[in-house]
Amino acid sequence: MNVPIRVLLVDDERLVRSGFRLLLDIEDDITVVGEATTGVEAVALARSTRPDVLLMDIRMPKMDGIQATRAITAAPDLRGVRILILTTYDTDANVFEGLQAGASGFLLKDAGPAELLHGIRVVAAGEALLAPRITRRLIAQFTARRTADAAAEQRLSVLTKREREVLGLVGQGLSNDEIGAALFLSPATARTHVSHAMVKLGARDRAQMVVIAYQTGLVTP
Repeated sequence: MNVPIRVLLVDDERLVRSGFRLLLDIEDDITVVGEATTGVEAVALARSTRPDVLLMDIRMPKMDGIQATRAITAAPDLRGVRILILTTYDTDANVFEGLQAGASGFLLKDAGPAELLHGIRVVAAGEALLAPRITRRLIAQFTARRTADAAAEQRLSVLTKREREVLGLVGQGLSNDEIGAALFLSPATARTHVSHAMVKLGARDRAQMVVIAYQTGLVTP
């Protein structure tokens, strides 16, 4: 039997946490290991419970979700913790900042139960989760003024030509199978190129690769 996905709930509203717990507790492959109401509590509980996925609210007292995300992803002993940001606002600039801080993805709080459960499982598996209804608009809003300048070119200089192509396709939201098909590669070879690019760029996961692709102008809104 597979080990359940360990989830930590972080939200300052009790009703929201209760709703999430009710939904998650009935799933055989998911277990809630704790609840936090502030970013400070989130960091402490992440250390004591070592969740696989942390559902992170943005707007909280004492330490907000972005600061908490940055603190958790920067901690070497918490590298295995994946953060899924939940927000009420689909134009919230903090969501993009959360991705930059190391979050593995984001969803709107009004996402349906199936979408939330899918998101938890995807992030737990080490993949990125970017809600389709807001990804393009959000990234476009905060990268429209950024161009592929000398600094961007220097950042991409560590990649081979093929790895640049792969990064561009990751930025467009393609899976490894889709990247392989687009470049006439096997899925395994595509996965290898993605992994090499991720390591060279110092990206935590595919979500950060998407951000880098837009920031450097490799992909344009």
